[in-house]
Amino acid sequence: MLERLAKLDTNTVSDALDFLNLPGATFGIRPLWDCPKIVGRASTIQLGPKQGTAPTVHLITPVIASITADDRILVITGGTHGISCWGDILANASKIKGIRGSIIDGMSRDIEGSESIGYPVFGRGVTMISARNRLVQIASGTTLHIDNVEVSEDDYVIADRCGTVFVPAARIEEVLDLAERIAHRQDGMVQAVRAGQSVEDVMHDKKFEAIKQP
Repeated sequence: MLERLAKLDTNTVSDALDFLNLPGATFGIRPLWDCPKIVGRASTIQLGPKQGTAPTVHLITPVIASITADDRILVITGGTHGISCWGDILANASKIKGIRGSIIDGMSRDIEGSESIGYPVFGRGVTMISARNRLVQIASGTTLHIDNVEVSEDDYVIADRCGTVFVPAARIEEVLDLAERIAHRQDGMVQAVRAGQSVEDVMHDKKFEAIKQP
């Protein structure tokens, strides 16, 4: 499934989800350096404001330490505007563990550190303000809410320059089947326009509706 997903892009997967009336596409979670597209399975992490002053294990580190699979993408939510929930040391630890990248519904600091080791980070922006004594990890492996999308442990993730899309694990084959048909039809539309056919006809709604048909 991951090999098939890797041949697509977020635009095509988003279109497939639209045809199936499934949420999954998000807005504004984009690469925080010029990193490559990533595809993988979600390891979910929920953050929240720190209560009290007692020392705690640094957020996200227990999840990184526990990962043994090579298909993982960290999906992190609960960040606070202007406060980092990702940084250089976490990126290095994740790289060593073979994690494919991080998707942050929040912000990262030390983004040059992630870039220098080729570790992909997608998020809503960059900052220099540390999470220490501000944010803690509340849960992991649970269902998160990003925009209007539910993201559960082991859901499929694809992220590229246009943004980030999540696909429910239970629907991945159906979504991929349709997305592959969409990609094939759209490639044909591009070739038709390049061959001189009227774009008005090529892009008519009836052409897009036909994508639903095998």
